[in-house]
Amino acid sequence: MPASVRIAPVWLIHLALAVGGFAIGTTEFATMSLLPFFAADLNIDATAAGHAISAYALGVVVGAPVLAILGARLSRRKLLIGLMLMFAAGNALSGLAASYTQLLVFRFLAGLPHGAYFGVAALVATSLVPQDQRTRAVGRIMLGLTVSTIVGVPVANALGQLVGWRAVFGIVAALALLTALLAWRLAPRDAGDPAANPLAELAALARPQVWLALGIGAIGFGGLFGVYTYLADTLLAVTGASASAIPFALAIFGVGMTAGNLIVPRFADRALMPTAAGLLAWSAISLALWPFAAGQYWTACLAMLAIGIGGALGSILQTRLMDVAGDAQTLAASLNHSAFNAANALGPWLGGLAIAAGFGWTSTGWVGAGLALGGLALVLVSIALERGQARALSPQL
Repeated sequence: MPASVRIAPVWLIHLALAVGGFAIGTTEFATMSLLPFFAADLNIDATAAGHAISAYALGVVVGAPVLAILGARLSRRKLLIGLMLMFAAGNALSGLAASYTQLLVFRFLAGLPHGAYFGVAALVATSLVPQDQRTRAVGRIMLGLTVSTIVGVPVANALGQLVGWRAVFGIVAALALLTALLAWRLAPRDAGDPAANPLAELAALARPQVWLALGIGAIGFGGLFGVYTYLADTLLAVTGASASAIPFALAIFGVGMTAGNLIVPRFADRALMPTAAGLLAWSAISLALWPFAAGQYWTACLAMLAIGIGGALGSILQTRLMDVAGDAQTLAASLNHSAFNAANALGPWLGGLAIAAGFGWTSTGWVGAGLALGGLALVLVSIALERGQARALSPQL
């Protein structure tokens, strides 16, 4: 960028990008708590209403690679603005849905820009800081999502009860428009590459380390989602907590995620993959303790705090994908959130199987610990493969 071009302070750009993360986190997590309201309004049962969550997740999985490839020639600033406008439209239409079918379609459309936005935002954020501060930069962007679990979700749930679920999607749409405006005003005015070959982005998929990083996210993160999905039921059936005590436990989980994204990236910037291994070991232990902690409310909250810290894995893998993707930066960075939505499907599904098999609500902790160990195994494979390649390339003594 020419020296004459002035840009906003780095912290302000990071904050602007985090607003988009807050909007995305609010609609992703709050929709789960709004299921009873739009189920009643649209005259559908709870199971059918849950498909709206699946439709959004499917949109994330599909949209991340497709939009990354289609946007390969655009400047990152323009891509950020376009993605947030698309996200705003999808949520505004969700709030206006007149039928169950329309809601499913609009939730799918709202999910399309999710992964691509986080991927491009991470690339912009890391381009503004030194090499040894990249994971911290990604962590700041992810703070928008984690803070949404503390503030956005409870507020959205309260608004849903007070003025209706449609208003929540409208507010999310307004936040998305605000993010688009902030990106237009503050994001660096980079030039696109008209000569870029969009299909060249697919080259990232030929790299084993890219698949390993995606596998770490899809498997290692599954346990966290498995426990979180059934948290309310576990607190009611096992802990004996009242319904009014559930929001605090959900907020404690969000506090853990926020703390993790503030603390863990500092270690990751020094030793990325060893930090990933340590964090997954932490997750395996904290998830394994969940069946023992769930009996008392205060120990359950402590366990959720510890489990939430494991959410910092997202920032680590975002940086890892940028390291191993070569020239296909946008696609690889965007696919990170496809992997986490795969985890969001895998963890609850396996946890549900354990519960249905009669192992009880707390069996999600054992399932989660196993998934975390699976992610840890992939980290060790990735490290071993990288070291083997380094030895092969080094001159023979």
